[in-house]
Amino acid sequence: MTDFPDHPQHPSEKGSRPRTDVSGRVELRIKKFIEAATEVFLEKGYRNARLNDVVARSGGSLSTLYNAFGDKHGLALAIMKRSIAAFGEGLEMLYRSDLPPEQALPLAAERMVEEILSPGRIVTHRIVIGEGLCFPELRDWFMEHGVTPAERLLTQYFEREKRSGRLILEHPAIVADRFYMMVFGGVILRSVNGRIGVADRPRVKVEACEAVSIFLEGVLPRPRA
Repeated sequence: MTDFPDHPQHPSEKGSRPRTDVSGRVELRIKKFIEAATEVFLEKGYRNARLNDVVARSGGSLSTLYNAFGDKHGLALAIMKRSIAAFGEGLEMLYRSDLPPEQALPLAAERMVEEILSPGRIVTHRIVIGEGLCFPELRDWFMEHGVTPAERLLTQYFEREKRSGRLILEHPAIVADRFYMMVFGGVILRSVNGRIGVADRPRVKVEACEAVSIFLEGVLPRPRA
């Protein structure tokens, strides 16, 4: 149904398929590299982060890191892929839901906020939005593999709800875009500039559900007089 990337273990610099012939110890090292890189990128930004910082925080060696990821670019892709996979799972749950939109969309909004305010997603958005001009390959990769599939699946959801008569709308693709920006646009912007973070999830979930309620006012069928 969708083309969200598979949940990665340790992608190479250009995002090739994960290697499977590795021991549990190496898999643990891979996980620690990704966690340490996420922390370092959050603190210093992608541009200023050094691989030595990642190794110092995670343990291991530069040679192991290079073997697993290629370089810093590969580490950023690993973080992005994991975030895309988690976000895609939330959208898949929305698409498969049999609940009416007034129940399904608030639940989906809470799941999406959970991922948008995860450390990996904040790092991803800061690279793509804050540093995208300097690192267009990472920006464009995320747009192709993260944003486009998400837009497609959200559009399919609204198309289905339109056909069912549970939502009244003209252009599902436009509605999908407006829904996303209305509910999550401000969340993304504030997480990129550091105004909110992981600790703000509970409050932001409530705000997102309120935004969904406002959105639904414009697309739910009107009761006949």
